[in-house]
Amino acid sequence: MPGSKISQRVRALQLAHDCAALGARIRTIHHLTGLRPRELLYLLFNAHAMPPCGRAPNSREWYHNANLLQRIEASVVIANFQRMRHLGFPAPEALVGAYRHYQSMYRPPPRISFDRAFDLAAHTEGLWIAKAPSFRLAACARCGSEFLDALGGADTTARPCPFCQLLDRHARDPRLTASFAEPPPASEDLIAHLMPVQDLLTDANGETPSTSPSLPAAET
Repeated sequence: MPGSKISQRVRALQLAHDCAALGARIRTIHHLTGLRPRELLYLLFNAHAMPPCGRAPNSREWYHNANLLQRIEASVVIANFQRMRHLGFPAPEALVGAYRHYQSMYRPPPRISFDRAFDLAAHTEGLWIAKAPSFRLAACARCGSEFLDALGGADTTARPCPFCQLLDRHARDPRLTASFAEPPPASEDLIAHLMPVQDLLTDANGETPSTSPSLPAAET
């Protein structure tokens, strides 16, 4: 189709801009957009706005030592990422949308960086830097919440749910009370957000949301 390459280029550049605004490393933006690191450095950063540096997150090691609040917030990010994937959004846009929603829910600074969210999403779906999944969303039989867990057997009864732990410890732990002072109001937006994914798979006209074409694979 005429203009398809232009549209794909514009989409990649907009996605790169959005990722940089969320604090992403060049490595992360490269994998999400397919744009070359040298080009990203030239377009997005300068002497007054340097890209984040340091060791990239390794969530497979980090998650097993993460504290309760980190595990809760990681679960929120990935649950929303997968919801958007089920609704038909491409993985890069789903990650950006899920992270923006996460930022709107919690007070800054975020415990989960965008690079961490990228690494968690990659190792949950086997995308980008991950050849196979290392995590999954498990359903808690007690509270019904979905929480991020290491990929293993189907039995999750022996694995603690971080949301149940939050409810059990909230009144006794000042750090949890400070982070979750009171439950959020049961607004219409919140109710819609908590609806099962299957109920949201069609729009008001009964049609499934269309998917965008995939971006080209990142060049190495």
